[in-house]
Amino acid sequence: MASAPASILGIDRSLSGKIWRWRGGNMDVGAVGGGGGGMATLEHDLVTQLLLARGVPHDDLERHRNPSLRAFLPDPSEFRDMDAAAERLAQAVLTQEQVTIYGDYDVDGATSAALLIRLLRDLGHAARYYIPDRLLEGYGPSGEALVRLAEEGSSLIVTVDCGAMAFEALDMAHAAGVDVVVVDHHKCAAELPRAMALVNPNRLDESDLAAGFGHLAAVGVAFLLGVATVRVLRQRGFFEGKREPDLFALLDLVALGTVADVAQLHGLNRAFVAQGLKVMAKREGIGMAALIDASRLSRAPSCSDLGFALGPRINAGGRVGESTLGVRLLTTEDPDEARDIAAQLSGLNEERRAIEAAVQEEAEAQLATQHNRAVVTLAGAGWHPGVIGIVAGRIKEKTGKPALVIALDADEHGNGKGSGRSISGVDLGAAIIAAREAGLLIAGGGHAMAAGLTVAPGQLDALADWLDARLGADVAAAMAGQSLPLDLALAPGGLTPSLVEAMDSAGPYGMGWPGPRVAVGPVRLVKADLVGTDHVRLIARGEDGGSFKAIAFRAASTDLGQALLHGSQGRRLWLAGRAKIDDWASRPQAELHLDDAAWID
Repeated sequence: MASAPASILGIDRSLSGKIWRWRGGNMDVGAVGGGGGGMATLEHDLVTQLLLARGVPHDDLERHRNPSLRAFLPDPSEFRDMDAAAERLAQAVLTQEQVTIYGDYDVDGATSAALLIRLLRDLGHAARYYIPDRLLEGYGPSGEALVRLAEEGSSLIVTVDCGAMAFEALDMAHAAGVDVVVVDHHKCAAELPRAMALVNPNRLDESDLAAGFGHLAAVGVAFLLGVATVRVLRQRGFFEGKREPDLFALLDLVALGTVADVAQLHGLNRAFVAQGLKVMAKREGIGMAALIDASRLSRAPSCSDLGFALGPRINAGGRVGESTLGVRLLTTEDPDEARDIAAQLSGLNEERRAIEAAVQEEAEAQLATQHNRAVVTLAGAGWHPGVIGIVAGRIKEKTGKPALVIALDADEHGNGKGSGRSISGVDLGAAIIAAREAGLLIAGGGHAMAAGLTVAPGQLDALADWLDARLGADVAAAMAGQSLPLDLALAPGGLTPSLVEAMDSAGPYGMGWPGPRVAVGPVRLVKADLVGTDHVRLIARGEDGGSFKAIAFRAASTDLGQALLHGSQGRRLWLAGRAKIDDWASRPQAELHLDDAAWID
């Protein structure tokens, strides 16, 4: 058995209990980048190292330096049922049938629905949309809703970001005589529901090539369906004498849905986001421009803005407001309406934050009873189902374990609605599907890192025990292997805006393509204090005379935060985190968003 790689910088255990290791090769560049050749050489070498450390083969580096759709987009026909779905959608355009896009209520669902609606509009077809209410209808297609849409005249319904496990609902739709095309990315069972076509790279019967795109969000799959549909129409002569729709103009929607759904940002997804951010910067989408303005961004959005500023506002409609607001915003052609909806979503997002904080406090109060659990399972009456996924993510970050947060009495039958978030190496979605098949859940599904479920109140303890038994070994192995991967080590004088810009050029970063983490030291803390309620703010100075600011978010009550606030006393240490540019000052400066720290002596 191969031995674990040695710790680096002489750090066997950090203040947060982790071992520091190189993500790739040794990148200790000292104060100014090391070696000759200047910043251009450093940038090229650094980007190469960052790409290699993220799994890019040497012979594929150039394709990944500037990820383009041309380099990464597959032939949509590689996916099962894609040709049938595209033919059916093209037929609806040609015959002007009534089409309804049935989307999930989150960002991925909203962007997927908006993408198909806008594409169909460009093709001269006015599609309807239907977004279920999270509280009244729950996740996934409702059979009653599908039948009602058929009775109202829709002969084709396209479900996006849902439907892969909707057996009963799709049976009802089939009986009503309506064609349903499912566009999804969630895990599938061996048996598939009855649909005219089911496009999902995570079908168990997918080809090896198509299964390699299982990391796509639903909006990415919807984009591929758009490509395939336009191709069918082109082959049928639909565009003779008229322009084809600009599919690239829809990439801002693909980028937003991909990042907000925490999809793996490698391969095609990375190209989607890189190109989508360029489209977003042009501000040509009326709804997207209003959303950017409502988020108080005075510059072109970055990848992190999609996850932390734009996405939460779209999500707020489905969580605590009106589920259709996101689709309405992203499809409107009226700037005034766009501004009004964006402002409404911002208000709902503030309301969501307050609700989330209350549920978070109650959930954390239960943690003491969970210390022996491999999967943290928390439940409470009166918890808002719209925020339990966010709280589950917070609990996962706090404990380092997969977490389920369940809102009890969430429907008229007294059942609980739960949402889960997992850690790398633990497939929570597969476990939830297995729990449903074992009779422990009324409904459930998801993917490796996130899942949703409906559970009868009498099954809570049995579910928690079953998950512990199934996932305990995986969780133990994942936690035992916890380390802090570092890309770069340097002295404080080397932490500069130029270095941050060089590292950013290997982005966009996100899930599956982690942002670079740097270690800076040795330093002593000049200042350590609280900012807000639980953030730790630092000023550090190195032996080379360089100094910089750092902040550890939500860390005041942690061992790391307490050590920084009260235990430094002039001791030397290394600080590790994400280097960012602070442009609030008269001139931009580099600062560190802290993940960890370690004493030197």
